[in-house]
Order: sequence, then C-alpha cells, then structure tokens
Amino acid sequence: MILPGATLGVLGGGQLGRMFTLAAKIMGYQVVVLDPDPHSPAGQLADIHLKADYRDAVALIRMGGLCDAVTTEFENVPAQSLETLAKHCLVAPSAAALAVAQDRLQEKTHARDSGCVTAPFANIESAADLAAAWRQIGAPALLKTRRLGYDGKGQARVDSEVDLTAAFKELGEVPCLLEGFLPLESEVSVVLARNAMDEIAFFPLAENRHRDGILDISIVPARIPEELAETARDMAAHLARELDYVGVMAVEFFVLKDGRIVFNEMAPRPHNSGHYTLDATACDQFQQQVRALCGLPLGDPRLLSPVVMVNLLGAVWRPQPRWDALLRHPGVQLHLYGKAEARPGRKMGHYNCLAPSVEEALALALETRAELGIGVD
Repeated sequence: MILPGATLGVLGGGQLGRMFTLAAKIMGYQVVVLDPDPHSPAGQLADIHLKADYRDAVALIRMGGLCDAVTTEFENVPAQSLETLAKHCLVAPSAAALAVAQDRLQEKTHARDSGCVTAPFANIESAADLAAAWRQIGAPALLKTRRLGYDGKGQARVDSEVDLTAAFKELGEVPCLLEGFLPLESEVSVVLARNAMDEIAFFPLAENRHRDGILDISIVPARIPEELAETARDMAAHLARELDYVGVMAVEFFVLKDGRIVFNEMAPRPHNSGHYTLDATACDQFQQQVRALCGLPLGDPRLLSPVVMVNLLGAVWRPQPRWDALLRHPGVQLHLYGKAEARPGRKMGHYNCLAPSVEEALALALETRAELGIGVD
C-alpha cells in the first residue's frame, strides 16, 4: 500500500486531473502534475507542476523520481511515456491497457474478444478498403477515426458508398472504423474501479443524454431494467480483468430498442458521466482513483441520493452565467474547473441536482438548464 504522505503524479492537467489532485490532497498525499499548459486546472492546485510536453524525457524522469505512483487523466497520453515512468515508479493503468483504449480497432476487438456485444465494424486503413467495408457494413453507418476522436469529433454518419468516400476524405484519410448504426433507446455508462488485488467496485449506472455529440446530462440511477444493468456491469468487469486494468474506468453501452445492450467505448480514466459521484455517493470516483492507484481497499460506491449531472459548456458564458439563479436551489451543487477562457464546446464545469426521487432531480436539472439558457438558441 502507498499511504498518505507519499507523492502521487498525474499526467494531464485538465479538470479530471484537478479533481484527482483535490481528492489526493484531501487524503493527505502530495501531488505532481505534468502538463505543458502553465495555467492548467490541475497545475493550479498541485504541489509541483512540471510544465513540459508528455514526451519530454527529462520531465518524465524527474516525475518518476518524485512520485511513488503515477496515473493519467486522459487516454491520449503517449503510451511510451507510461513505459518510461514505469521504470522509476508504479504506474496505473498500464501502458498496454492505455494503448488498447487509444485505438478504436483494438478497443472494439478487445471488447468483442472479452465477451462484450459490439456493433458490426470494419477496419479501413486506406481508400482501397472502402468498398469492402461498405459491402460488409452497409447503410446506415458511422465512420470514425481510429484515434483521437471524442465528444462527437472525428466521426460522420454515412448512408451510401459515395457518402463514405467523401467522409473518409473529410477525416483526412487516416485509419478509420466503419460501424453499423444501431436503433438506440438510450445510452448508459458503467464507472468502476479495480485495484491490483482484483477488487472491483461499481458506481450506479448513469443514463446519458448528449447534445451536439457532447454529454449534456447524466441521470442516476439509470432508468433501465436491473437485468440489463447487471449485464452491463458483468461485461465491464470482464473487460477490466482481461486488460488487467488498475484504476477507474468508464464503459459506455447502448441500450437498443429491442432490449439488447451493446458495448460502445471505454475510457481508461474517471469519466464525465461519473461526476455525479462528487455529491451523491459515499466515495466519489476520484477518491476511488487514489485508492486503486495506491493499492488501498476500494471505497463504498453506494448512491446516497438520486441525482442528475448537468454539463456546463463555454457557450453559457455570455459573459457570465446567472449563478444567482442556479444557486438559489438548495439541491444544486456547483463545480467549476478553473479555466480562464470560455469557448463553445469547452467543458467549464458541471453541477449536480440532488432530490428525493430521480424524477424530481431531472425536473430540477431541466428547470435550471433553462434558467441558464442551456439548449436555448
């Protein structure tokens, strides 16, 4: 076990790193953040902020010497950087697990091989693969870049082979995945933690709604049958074990109109849809991340109150949101990320709406969204 008083590191200085840093410091750890942005949200709170590129060998060696253990706050940190750090300190999740999540082909293949149900998919390395992929998948379909896509970026719906050719060019003719488009009823996510002793703890499933490809709200508990929730937990746990994953991870699933549940994607880190845990569960996802990294017994993930999380994006700043309208509601808990510049689509914060029932929490979320002008043109 790595106990309080030790030093933990996090690669990445965004809001997830900021909330990890807060959790670690509350628990008595020192924190080192590696992020090139001198004004990064996590770097503002860290004991040491190494302002360097994630591939900077000198910075990585220094971080490895300072820290007892290191984790990451986003999946696009170079896997080689984790391999370098692992020569000097404990690293979790592993570079191998991160590499799977960085490539949609590896991710989908690994999920399928681990027993998850997936949408049909075909790999596209170059324009020469387009015709065969179209024959295999057909319309309607989604074309997605294999790497770096998130929040709806790096993907396009295609309804014909002509659409596919045009979309492939628009995405830069980089390696892609063509996925069959499924008739969705809803989307849910499982946020879990696993430590090196193979202990797994599940947070309650979140039911997620998106707007323009970005998570808008998460409703907890998800309004799906318990047998579907159990299937989702089982698939997520099997995936984590097959990866020998240590840390917090999120696995997103589609609930289809015919009642089936299908793997969508995984995130090897705490997740936007798990932010409700900061106010509504006994142990939140960032405390759990610290515990898993340090080899501690996992915390209690039980839900203390129904809750709906609402994302706050940069478009709400016109130039300043009406915090008075939001905070007049006693069931609202506001979390801002310390970002200086608000831009459309940029995640600036979130708030959690707690109430005696999920229906009341959702009503509060929708009322407050309207008061802030979210979703109003």
